[in-house]
Amino acid sequence: MPITIRPLETIDDLHAIKEVEKAVWAIDDADTVPLHVLTTVAHNGGCVLGAFEGDRLVGFVFGFIGADESAPDRPALARLKHCSHILGVLPEYQGAGLGYQLKLAQRDFVLKQGIRLVTWTYDPLESRNARLNIAKLGAVCRTYRLNVYGDMPDKLNAGLPSDRLQVDWWVTSARVKERLFGRRAALVLESFTSAGAEILNPTQIAPDDGLPRPPQQVRLPSETFALVEIPHSFQAIKMQDMTLAREWRLTTRAIFTGAFEHGYLITDFFSEVLEGRRRSFYALSQGGGRVELSEN
Repeated sequence: MPITIRPLETIDDLHAIKEVEKAVWAIDDADTVPLHVLTTVAHNGGCVLGAFEGDRLVGFVFGFIGADESAPDRPALARLKHCSHILGVLPEYQGAGLGYQLKLAQRDFVLKQGIRLVTWTYDPLESRNARLNIAKLGAVCRTYRLNVYGDMPDKLNAGLPSDRLQVDWWVTSARVKERLFGRRAALVLESFTSAGAEILNPTQIAPDDGLPRPPQQVRLPSETFALVEIPHSFQAIKMQDMTLAREWRLTTRAIFTGAFEHGYLITDFFSEVLEGRRRSFYALSQGGGRVELSEN
């Protein structure tokens, strides 16, 4: 059955979001977005879109109008942006491009409002999200936020500081249009190393459990381009070894915050099978980064 995407406006539509949230994040009713918030956003210029298979809600995206904080001296109207807060897809529908379809529908929504910038946050160690946000949608990132949501009890985030990358999606830019509607050759490691990029944290596989481990010493970029490696499946690491998961969090935190402070930004993401295992990499370029601290 085909998927259809449309605005969620009725109480029944908005109430269905709760069940998707509970299935995706394994949370109870108290931790879902309150119905009165969704209703207010949906009827006051916000974006609440749902993906349906027949009459069943299988995914949604939720956001609202905000102001870009990177240029506080400019008037609010000139700093207008869309803050994309949550995107969720039922587990059995993940991996089929539905999140990408919802983001395209969100882009159409904000274009009709005359908004050029959409921002959102995601866990920098989740390779699936990195592929969607950076590689497929064409967002860039120059902001690292520490523990932005505090302790989170859901199954995807429990046990670690809620560090996030905040991405900038300039929806009318040539970069985004090329990613969405153009064609480009698949990136591989050789594409970057031939241009002088180094892997700042090449992983090693532990012989006892087969999990990728970061190096003991943190390196920061010194050339125009650099690569940061992350686990291909961070959730698998969390399930097997939370101590290692925390080590990954702190190691990549040090690399990203240091790189952003020295003027780098994330411009790409790719994964590749190398020596029999899949490895995932962010590409960093000179361009101006920033770090925001939060201990909520």
